[in-house]
Amino acid sequence: MNLAIDIGNTLVKLAVFDKGQMISLQMLQEITLPALERFAKSHSSIKSAILATVRSYPSDIDAYLQKSFRYLVFNSSMPVPIESSYTTPATLGADRLASAVAAHALIPSENILVINAGTAITYDLITAAGEHLGGAISPGLMMRYKALHTFTGRLPLLDEISDTPLTGKSTTDSILSGVLNGTLAEVDGMIERYHLIYPGMKTVMSGGDNNYFDKRLKNKTFAIPNLVLTGLNIILDYNLEKSF
Repeated sequence: MNLAIDIGNTLVKLAVFDKGQMISLQMLQEITLPALERFAKSHSSIKSAILATVRSYPSDIDAYLQKSFRYLVFNSSMPVPIESSYTTPATLGADRLASAVAAHALIPSENILVINAGTAITYDLITAAGEHLGGAISPGLMMRYKALHTFTGRLPLLDEISDTPLTGKSTTDSILSGVLNGTLAEVDGMIERYHLIYPGMKTVMSGGDNNYFDKRLKNKTFAIPNLVLTGLNIILDYNLEKSF
C-alpha cells in the first residue's frame, strides 16, 4: 500500500492506495503529526509514501514519514512518466504536474486538457504522445470573491456557489453573476479555443469546485475526483525502483 499526501492551498488530503486503487481518503484543514499518525496507523500495510505541497508544513512530518516508510517528497526534479516542455519547471506546481501524469495514465493516447478548479483554476495541456506543454492559471471562485471585496470600498464578501441569473438586479446578485457566470464563460471559452487547435481533445476536470462546473459547462468534460492524489501514487510507483 502507498500513502499519498497532497498539501494544497486550502485543504490537506491523505489517501491510501492499494494496487493503484484509492481505498481511503481523509481531508484536513491543516496537517499535524498526531492526525497523520492516526491515519497511517489505521492502515498498517502502508510501505511507501509521497508528499507534495504548495505551502509550508510542520518539520516533524518529514521526520516521521522518513522513519516509517520509503518516503519521497515530490519536486520538479523527480522523474515522472511523461515529458514536459515547461520552460520554468522549478515553478511548475506539483499539483499541476501530478494531475497531468494521472490524466495521461487514465486516458492514454489522447490530447487532454486538464482543468483543476480549486483555489486557483489551472489549465494544463498534455499531448497524445505524453508531453505536458503548459497551460494557464487564473483565480478560483473564492479568490474572485475575495478580490472584489478586498480591492473595493463597499462590495461585500460573498461565498455562494449556485445557479444565478445572468442579469443581477442587486449588487449582491451582480457579484454572483460576475463571478459564477463569468467563470463559467471563461472555462467554456478556454475549452473551445483548445478544441480549435486540438480537435477531438478530451477535457478532464478535478478540484474542490469541480461539482459546480461539472453539469453547467456547455462542453463535455470528464470529472475525475482526486486527480492530484492519483498522479502522486503513479509517480511514487514509478520512482520506487529508482530510489530504493
